[in-house]
Amino acid sequence: MSVRVRMAPSPTGLLHIGGVHTFLFNWLFARGKGGECLLRIENTDTSREVEEATEQIQRSLTWLGIDWDGAITFQLDAMDRCRELSARLVADGAAYEDEGAIRFRMPDEGVTGWDDAVRGRIEFPNEQLEDVVIVRSDGRPTYNFASPVEDMDDAITHVIRGDDHISNTPKQLQILRALGHEPPVYAHIANILGTDGKKLSKRHGAVSVEEFRTAGYLPEALVNFLALIGWAPDGETTILSRDEIVERFTLEAVSASPGTFDYAKLDWMNGVYLRALPTGEYAERLVEFVHECGTDWPDDGIRAAAPLVQEKIGRLGEFPDLARFLFEDVAPPADDLDPRILRAADDALVATEPWTAAAIETTLRELCDELGEKPRTVYAPIRVAITGSRVSPGLYESLELLGRDTSLARLRRGAEVAA
Repeated sequence: MSVRVRMAPSPTGLLHIGGVHTFLFNWLFARGKGGECLLRIENTDTSREVEEATEQIQRSLTWLGIDWDGAITFQLDAMDRCRELSARLVADGAAYEDEGAIRFRMPDEGVTGWDDAVRGRIEFPNEQLEDVVIVRSDGRPTYNFASPVEDMDDAITHVIRGDDHISNTPKQLQILRALGHEPPVYAHIANILGTDGKKLSKRHGAVSVEEFRTAGYLPEALVNFLALIGWAPDGETTILSRDEIVERFTLEAVSASPGTFDYAKLDWMNGVYLRALPTGEYAERLVEFVHECGTDWPDDGIRAAAPLVQEKIGRLGEFPDLARFLFEDVAPPADDLDPRILRAADDALVATEPWTAAAIETTLRELCDELGEKPRTVYAPIRVAITGSRVSPGLYESLELLGRDTSLARLRRGAEVAA
């Protein structure tokens, strides 16, 4: 039997990283088994908000490289089918009308259980399960009816979802069996927690895919990071390509315990991915990112600045602030400037030939000897005058890229500001 799973987001708000984690596990399982992964939008209306959310879901998944098979389906399209089946259940005595709604008749004795692919055997005493509404009085099917009906009609073999759905599973199992359908395999994965042990939310930082994209994370790094929350191939390997993750992923290795979303670890991992990029590809990623942010800096200038920052930043989002001085004027704080040093640097650098990082380094080191000062004392005010900040890429390389005329002009203006 071929594996078939589904990703079923609700079109409410931006796609949450916790949902993406669940989608990723579905996708990894399907791709590793040579199966199919469907995308179903669990909507109850066709408003503009649903359309916009659906586009955002597709955009986010596509950016991450999580694809799907076939056309996107919508839960709303299955409403007539659900009403037809609910009438059949009523006729069979498995459901009944109650104040205009239709309730499914749960058994009163025994247990409803299943062998969960992540958690093992789970059972619910039937006496604790109330008859569940499957069609509301306004004719709209409920989630606990529409979802298993679509799973049945789509021939879903495995339902991989968050553990907040565990309480829904006995209801859906009984409904599917009453419809004469063999239920799929269920696998309930744990929620993602913040480092404080609480469910991941905005208070921990970014939580939507678009926020991570805007912050400058690479999709391949984010996928690698998410795959290792609640799953580990061997307990040691950390950096894995997408193909390696697909090849090694198994539901048996998924933990039933909640995983932690450690932003510091994600930053570290993203930095590893950034530094591993070939110089040319890194530069093009920067160009694309800067333009996505709506900044109109010249492509050639961004590419030239790329080697200065590749070893320094952990996210592409750090680039604009770090390299802004190369593209825009600066306003250095007077308190961090020293007019004596800046004038001396101006005098020394004006005759530097050629205007290269190596020649600039020689000039500035000689200047330190002439002034009888340590490099950090001399370089600090120069850095601030040139870049407007105490933190910048390499000083020699920054001066080279900025050019002689602009560099000297900033040194002179800095000396005037500080005087």
